[in-house]
Amino acid sequence: MKKILALFVLLMFFWTLGAQPIDNKIIKDQIATFKKEPKGPYQQIMWYCPDGSKVPPKQRCPEKGGVQRATYNSWIENLAKSNHIYLGQILSATDFAEFLDEENLYSRMKQYQIENYLKNVDNGWVVRRAIYYRGAFQDEDENSWGLRFLNWTLTEKDLSQRNFFLMRQAFVSIPHKAENSNIQKVRALSKELSDSIPKFMDLRIKIHGQPDAGDIKQVQAFKTKNTLTIQPEMASKFDELLREMEILYQAVDWQSLNSFMKPLGASSNSGKLLQLALSELAQSKSISEKMTIAARLMLNVREIIPAENVKTKMALYDLSVRTEELIFKDLPNWKVSTPAELIQRNYILSMVSAGAGYLELWEWKALEKELLPVSDNEITLAALTNYLVAARRSVEWSTSMIKTNYNDEVLLFEGFEPLASAFVDDRIRSTVLLPLGQSVGDLGNFINKKSSLTNKVFNIPNQSHMRGVNPGFAKGELVVLESAEGIEASPQKIYVFQQPPADLKPIAGIATVSEGNLVSHVQLLARNLGIPNAVVSKENLMALKAFAGKEVFYAVSNKGTVILKLATDMTTEEKELVSVKKRTQEKIKVPIDRMDLKKQNVLNLREVNATSSGKICGPKAANLGQLKAMFPKNVVEGLVIPFGIFRQHMDQKMPNSAQSYWEFLNAAFAEASRMEKNGETKSSCDAYLLKKLEVLRNAIQVMPLLPSFINDFKNQFQLILGKSVGEIPVFVRSDTNMEDLKDFTGAGLNLTLFNIVEEEKIFQGIKKVWASPYTERSFQWRQSYLLNPENVYPSILVIPSVNVDCSGVMITKGVSMGGNDDLTIAFSRGVGGAVDGQMAESYLLKSNNNDLLLAPARELYFNELPLSGGTNKHATSFEKPILNNLNLKAIRDFSLLLKQKMEETKSMQGPFDVEMGFLNNQLWLFQVRPFNENKKATGALYLESITPKVDESKRISLTEKL
Repeated sequence: MKKILALFVLLMFFWTLGAQPIDNKIIKDQIATFKKEPKGPYQQIMWYCPDGSKVPPKQRCPEKGGVQRATYNSWIENLAKSNHIYLGQILSATDFAEFLDEENLYSRMKQYQIENYLKNVDNGWVVRRAIYYRGAFQDEDENSWGLRFLNWTLTEKDLSQRNFFLMRQAFVSIPHKAENSNIQKVRALSKELSDSIPKFMDLRIKIHGQPDAGDIKQVQAFKTKNTLTIQPEMASKFDELLREMEILYQAVDWQSLNSFMKPLGASSNSGKLLQLALSELAQSKSISEKMTIAARLMLNVREIIPAENVKTKMALYDLSVRTEELIFKDLPNWKVSTPAELIQRNYILSMVSAGAGYLELWEWKALEKELLPVSDNEITLAALTNYLVAARRSVEWSTSMIKTNYNDEVLLFEGFEPLASAFVDDRIRSTVLLPLGQSVGDLGNFINKKSSLTNKVFNIPNQSHMRGVNPGFAKGELVVLESAEGIEASPQKIYVFQQPPADLKPIAGIATVSEGNLVSHVQLLARNLGIPNAVVSKENLMALKAFAGKEVFYAVSNKGTVILKLATDMTTEEKELVSVKKRTQEKIKVPIDRMDLKKQNVLNLREVNATSSGKICGPKAANLGQLKAMFPKNVVEGLVIPFGIFRQHMDQKMPNSAQSYWEFLNAAFAEASRMEKNGETKSSCDAYLLKKLEVLRNAIQVMPLLPSFINDFKNQFQLILGKSVGEIPVFVRSDTNMEDLKDFTGAGLNLTLFNIVEEEKIFQGIKKVWASPYTERSFQWRQSYLLNPENVYPSILVIPSVNVDCSGVMITKGVSMGGNDDLTIAFSRGVGGAVDGQMAESYLLKSNNNDLLLAPARELYFNELPLSGGTNKHATSFEKPILNNLNLKAIRDFSLLLKQKMEETKSMQGPFDVEMGFLNNQLWLFQVRPFNENKKATGALYLESITPKVDESKRISLTEKL
């Protein structure tokens, strides 16, 4: 999904310029050429003058203030115009607004940061030889430009409130004569050495994973031991690495922060804040006290920055960056030996994360109350587990902030430079998030020992970072993918994804780094079908690559413990379990005996209710009609095209055939059944059916609509919606009789067309929706669960578009945690949010009126519905929550009324799955259906057996040794 959005933004840019994008292979080949050329990506040295002119190096600008630097090669300039890709960037004389690139979500500035990373890890990368091109760029000019740019940014385009994270990253990466971090330099040099000298890999892993001052001696010893085999160029790299490590691990001088007193001013509020911190640091007696003071300083600095003047902001940003560096350097000296100390450490490092912008301030406020250490010496196992869950959230939310902000640019660069894929990981592990993740893992390991809730995933490290989301078990080939783009999913395989695709086909099991949200279509289908589902860390994903391609057994227990082992290591019980599951997978039959196919006129939404479901129309329309009767002010008007109209059209003759569409469909299923009885494999039968369904699908899309239907639709549209077809945008939603059956949800399997205006597109859309149940994905999900998948009838719901501020899903129970009286909600900005796997703002609204933030939103784009039709993409930021207190109260109040009215009318049994949105704080309802779970999976004896019985009231000493 994110890759598509990135490409969409770039294509819009290309169309604006009228330039033809350059292919990634050509870019890759050209970069390889630049690496060998003395001038690299540059053309010649010129003077860049203040009036915008350029003159040869032996001349002078007509006025003072010019800078001498290299010009870009014409190919580089064309690449910028055609692909919006900037290579070999020189800052001096660059236009401030063009570099900030606000209209493209700061892409050029982010590309500069990624390119600097590539230069560090790949020996200069595109400027490998141009580094020696005299006069190409001057450090003093780059620093001078950086200082003026940051000053301009804070004056003209201040992001301190709207996007503090990105503004602070600019201070980290753009030269401006402040003290620059060498943490990333140490990481880059160690990577470069291990790439050239494989024996150095163990040391590199240590430096990247658990760095401390002892690494210096180990690097020196390695160099001495291997002196005869190390090439001169690599020897100089070792020397450079050792110099950088000496700087990194020199004694931490907290009083060095005193250098910021002068620019802040001793009498200013910010100066007094720093002076107090310096005084407390001088008096502190322990490393934990120093870390606490420094963390609070960072948080306080972030809180006051937006209100300060530009000069003060400049100093405060640098103070924040410098303080985090000192914390990172001093952390190896902070030794913890008890659970109480671990809890304190996690709390402080999470506070640092908030101060550094990896968490938004409102997110920290929601999280802090869950992380606050207690003064008691003992705590229940349940309470300690709650600490762990909150600490994991701190890590997940913080890392996702970095990942989301750079994801599009990393994907862009990955197309021609695979090394770019490690940028986000490097960015994360160069911050306090590295020790925070390790510390949270340590607490998880301690709790696992106390509760026996130990994951058993091969022999990979940091298994406590894995947690089950949906119970189930499966056997199949393990597939591990960092990118899910373009995969052909197989129902016989178990997938580990960075992020799952929104249109996932049936699979045996799934684990993801990005959970998306608990109520996306993919998650609901996985839960419904009993597919085991877990969340893993990026490190877990990388470790699991060693087992990719092997046959494995995968299980997730009811309480979230995870088992992943080779199939050859399965117990007898597990072998029988998988075998029985394959033989007795229960299928259900779509009921068609009560269908009324004689209803062949377009209906008013007000004419249908819950009793119409499966009889006249599908449950979307039926239940929305029920909601319209119950909550008339919260549901739009609408039209319903019943099953009978679909069947009426399907009884027409297919083009160039003696068969009707309906006869063709049934003949195809009859032939597939005959093939299966004659011993042909399921895969060959499915392949035959899919070919036939493709023919049918294409035929339906060009099917002639009956004139009587067209006239009826136009008349009802005018009568019900108040305007003629083509005058207002509408949604055209598929609504089949196979959705929301007793044990099958069918969520998101068929087509919804967004915001269509033109008459021709609406009528063509109706045919596309009728054809959508015959797509491969829809067929495969149904085929695995239904006895009569050929008897699928689509009705259609047509409703006017509501350009909501935010939209999402409510489940009237706790999904992965909480009880049956709680609510689980997930919302995204704009239209169509949360249901397609987005990183949505999610809450557990407890029955005791406490609201628990499960995850903040991490989507940079959202959909808006213009009156002209279609969708527009808009960028957003995360400094404010999507849902306000009024929205949360409205959701709570509505859920109580819904339960009450559904019980009174006996129209549907809960728990319920409701799609909704808010426009100017008014609640709009778009769909309600039963929330289905796979009872066999959640109640399986085996899943119970792999979940050790835990006494959550057990008292745990917080002072015992870890």
